[in-house]
Amino acid sequence: MSATFAILLSALAMTLIVGVRYMASSGGFAWLTSRVRPGLYTELRPQIGREIYWSLLSAAIYGIPAGVVAWGWDNHGWTLIYTDIAAWPLWYWPLSILAYLFAHDTWFYWTHRLMHRPRWFRIAHAVHHASRPPTAWAAMSFHPIEALTGAVVIPALVFLIPIHIAALAVVLTVMTIMGVTNHMGWEVFPRFIVQGVAGRWLITASHHQRHHTDYRCNYGLYFRLWDRLCGTDKGLGSFVSEGGGGTGPLRDAVGGEPGRAA
Repeated sequence: MSATFAILLSALAMTLIVGVRYMASSGGFAWLTSRVRPGLYTELRPQIGREIYWSLLSAAIYGIPAGVVAWGWDNHGWTLIYTDIAAWPLWYWPLSILAYLFAHDTWFYWTHRLMHRPRWFRIAHAVHHASRPPTAWAAMSFHPIEALTGAVVIPALVFLIPIHIAALAVVLTVMTIMGVTNHMGWEVFPRFIVQGVAGRWLITASHHQRHHTDYRCNYGLYFRLWDRLCGTDKGLGSFVSEGGGGTGPLRDAVGGEPGRAA
């Protein structure tokens, strides 16, 4: 088998993995929403169809570089991914996870702010903010330009920061769960976390909901650190339901001009 064909197969396999992971995670939390918040997505089916379309397109953009890197690691020892748990001290295992999450969060914060500049918002980020309100299916609903900014992070980090293969799996799991739960339109985490000490530093749906409402704040992905340091943390948002009996579709009161967001 030629190297080119093997790389193409690896890229295709990773694209399928990312796509299946998206469908399983978003579909699972959408199902949970239908049980916990009946009717929340009822009037959003056309929007959900668009979210799935953009997300599956993003899956290919995420899968291709991941597939190339995976092929290089498996065949030529590229990257600093290791499989021998004894290769690094055990205390480094959780530290590497935190390092990856912090690096990803930093990259996301600054590229996200860039996407809120008028030109980039119109070109790319408006696709994501067309989800009003966001749903569990919106986690990867990005324009290809924005998807590309996210797709390069983990493939780049594996060349820079050593990480055990299982620790990398934890990073990818956290990335998936946070991406979905932050867009569900309701808060999946208990109040003692959201309004407690952990909630002051961790981002949940209540914090990210404020971003989808006000646009000009709460740019982080996992942590509130950069928002706090840069004065863009505006606290928690609220979930407003409509209709009588039960919880109706969430509606965002989007004010101002999103294209002017800084």
